[in-house]
Amino acid sequence: MNSPRMSAIPLDGLTPAQREVYDRIASGPRGKIGAPHWAWLRSPAMAAKAEDFGRFCRFETSVDPRLIEIAILATAAHWQAAVEWDLHEKEALAMGVDAATIEAIRRRGKPRFGSGAERAVYLFTRELLEDRRTGQSAYSGLVESIGEQGAVELVGILGYYALISMTIVAFEIPSPIRDDDSFADLRTNDRAHGRIDSRRR
Repeated sequence: MNSPRMSAIPLDGLTPAQREVYDRIASGPRGKIGAPHWAWLRSPAMAAKAEDFGRFCRFETSVDPRLIEIAILATAAHWQAAVEWDLHEKEALAMGVDAATIEAIRRRGKPRFGSGAERAVYLFTRELLEDRRTGQSAYSGLVESIGEQGAVELVGILGYYALISMTIVAFEIPSPIRDDDSFADLRTNDRAHGRIDSRRR
């Protein structure tokens, strides 16, 4: 397993401000400090605000948790953020999302979903991430499925998990679940087709 660019800070090395945020996260719904939090703790004010927003996005929105997991997986696949993928693949499987559907999301393909709401969330998410805009069809389908409040909250969820993904990628945070890279085969394929600069890792 590779080492992260920013490692966990020893508990006795935390500043009072860092310790306050650490304790808040550890005593919250997550019950522990996640991988991105160790990087964020370098800026405790940012970590505190990101944690507050993240708690809302994960646990307090009107969006169904299964739809949230699909959106998170699509975001992780877009960024090829292995930590985020590995953690939420488990969550999605536990919620009954089919393994073949999850694999199609990983490959940024065309999954077969069990409900129209799942399809609408995935289509909207993919268009927003890949095209940096969404067509009227994807937008209307999303609002019909989860309402305007849900649509606004979904965009917030995507923004939060994009922040997590960028943190994972920027600071090379390794997965706590598996030693190999969940996206290694896709990275190799991207390089073969010239979609990634061969000078980059």
